[in-house]
Amino acid sequence: MDVMVAENWVKDIENTAHRIRLRVFEHVLKNNGGYMSQACSSSEIFASLYSKIMRLGPSIAPLKPRKFQGVPSANNPNYFRGGEYNGALLPEYDQFVFSPSHYALVLYATLIEVGRLAEDALDEFNKDGSTVEMIGHEHSPGCDTTTGSLGQGISQAGGFALARKLLGETGRVWVFMSDGEFQEGQVWEAVAAMRHYHLDNVGVYVDVNGQQCDGVMADVMTTEPLAEKLEAFGARVIKVNGHDVKALVEASEYVPDGRPLFVLAYTNPTYCLDLLNERRPILHYLRFKSPEERKRYEDYYNEVKEKMLWRS
Repeated sequence: MDVMVAENWVKDIENTAHRIRLRVFEHVLKNNGGYMSQACSSSEIFASLYSKIMRLGPSIAPLKPRKFQGVPSANNPNYFRGGEYNGALLPEYDQFVFSPSHYALVLYATLIEVGRLAEDALDEFNKDGSTVEMIGHEHSPGCDTTTGSLGQGISQAGGFALARKLLGETGRVWVFMSDGEFQEGQVWEAVAAMRHYHLDNVGVYVDVNGQQCDGVMADVMTTEPLAEKLEAFGARVIKVNGHDVKALVEASEYVPDGRPLFVLAYTNPTYCLDLLNERRPILHYLRFKSPEERKRYEDYYNEVKEKMLWRS
């Protein structure tokens, strides 16, 4: 019976991941562009975080995204945080820090699929006055802090985690990062600080898809051997297949030992969408070059939709 229950939650999360990926694909087709490879690589990570790993309370934000009400200020009573979609930040609840701004579309699609954001929320994507921004900000759904420049999220998470530990709160801080962020020096300072302060209430999931804006990371500026570098800085490191839901979840079930946890999820930026391979090595942003190419992708969308909806 226990095995059957385990198989059910794994399949549920896998299906959620496929829906995230397809929702982003549909958006890209409708809007002639979008961050498609990021959805291919990270959907299982997002689905696992929101469905199983993080202990979040119910959303305290409206399903329909609110309009932008201005920046944080003592004189702005209408200001709100996008982190409200992750629930109230009570001592026993976890906190989510979303770091790479260009994954915002994937985050929004995730919130829709787990019932924290309205089904039609992406209709507001990147429109004037909308909080459903292409580059997520602290007022965007699911975001607690600004998400750029790259590499800043982990420092913010370290500050949150230290405060929570000093307050005696049991909730953990979970971070989603991209592997390209490890090209930033600030990231390594943050890892050193988290180890120094024994912040074992931080868990970082990294989408190691080997891609960045200018192409393959190994050609631009490699970060490997990433695991060994992190371990040298005092982190606890687990390497997993980033499309293996069970492995992603099991990595979070650790006994704290004074070290921050880094789960290096090695992924494929064209996972489930083989047609994207024709774009290699430049996969960062998918924009169609002609009506004919767009039609090919529309046909391919219908083909993979039938294959993926729904595995049982």
